[in-house]
Order: sequence, then structure tokens, then C-alpha cells
Amino acid sequence: MLRKKATTEDGSHTFYLPEIDEHYHSTHGAIQESTHIFIKAGFNQIKKNDINILEVGFGTGLNALLSMIESDKTQQNINYYGVEKYPLSKEEYSGLNYPELTGFDCTPTFHAMHDRNWGETIKLTSHFKLTKIKADIKDYELTPLPFFDLIYYDAFAPNKQAGMWDKSIFEKIYQHAVSGAILVTYCVQGAVRRNLEQVGFVAERIPGPPGKREMLRVIK
Repeated sequence: MLRKKATTEDGSHTFYLPEIDEHYHSTHGAIQESTHIFIKAGFNQIKKNDINILEVGFGTGLNALLSMIESDKTQQNINYYGVEKYPLSKEEYSGLNYPELTGFDCTPTFHAMHDRNWGETIKLTSHFKLTKIKADIKDYELTPLPFFDLIYYDAFAPNKQAGMWDKSIFEKIYQHAVSGAILVTYCVQGAVRRNLEQVGFVAERIPGPPGKREMLRVIK
């Protein structure tokens, strides 16, 4: 999969995929978008001391990095599971500028997120454990994992990867989420919202990040 590094409007990097004409993040700002959708609308809504997070589309590791930084601020303990079918190469992730833009000295930790073995649980800070799973979420069984409090759904858009937004995936996630669990995603397409609601989630459209009027937050 050919990926070309690009710089978004807030100065943070993303990748562009010519094959499907799609960026990993909003061109209005990668860090800005992830902070708004996944941290403010997701992470900050969970008030438990111990949180199990599932990310569908680990990608560049930006959402994991921001969640790790946030857990240090809030002192919440995070077990983070990222599912990704197409991992970045060392050359790709080592060139990303997220650590320097977050204001934290976390470059070695960010690289460790990508360096360490898939399927291995690693403790990156006193509050943050990461397990990366190299798999297609459509085929992967969630049953060995703990039930989730928070889901970051960050797959490519439905018009690029329609199968990633199938009701069967949402059903699998719903069955493996605790009561009150939150799922957040940038996508507000009517078909996606209906699929989420048909498996049992309660959906709401809330204000999106700059460049996107709305986003979706759903609750079990």
C-alpha cells in the first residue's frame, strides 16, 4: 500500500493513499481532528479509573499517543487495543512529527508503540498499556479481549472501504462492550448511523472538528 506523507493545516503529518484517494486524517489538522473526536468527545466522557479502549484502525498511532498523554493528565489506567491490517513501516512512523507537536517528550515512547511486537502487551507508562493486533476487524474475534468502555472507530470512509462499516462489525463490537460504552467516529452518514442503531446503540450527532460540521457519538 503506497502512502505519501502530507502536512495538514495545523502542522501535523498524515498520509495520503493515492490508490483510494484518501487521507488518514483531516487535511484541516490531524492532531486537531483526533483531539476533538477521540479525546474530547470520547476519552473525556469516561469517568472510570480503569478504561478498556478498542481502536479500529490503529493507523499512525496518533489516537493512541493522544490517549496515553491524556491518561497521564487524568491518572486513569488505560488498556488500549488497536486493530490494524496494514501497519506502517519504520521509515514511515519515524518521520511523523506528533511527539514534538504535543509538547511532551515522548518520541521514544511513540516509536515503541510501533516498534514492539504485534500481539504483545506493553506497558508504555504507569497508566497506559498497549496491545496491537494485526488483523482485519471483519475477521477478528474479540472474545479473548476484555469488554470495552470506549471504541474509537477510525476506518477509512464508507465510500472508500464500505465493508468496514458493515452492521456485522458493529454487532460484534456491541456484544463486546459494557453497558454505557461509548463509540465515537468522524462519520455521520445515514447508513452508518442506522447500522449502529439497528444493533442497539443510541446515536447522536454532535459538533465536529474544524472542517467538519458534525461527528457521531453512540452509547450502549
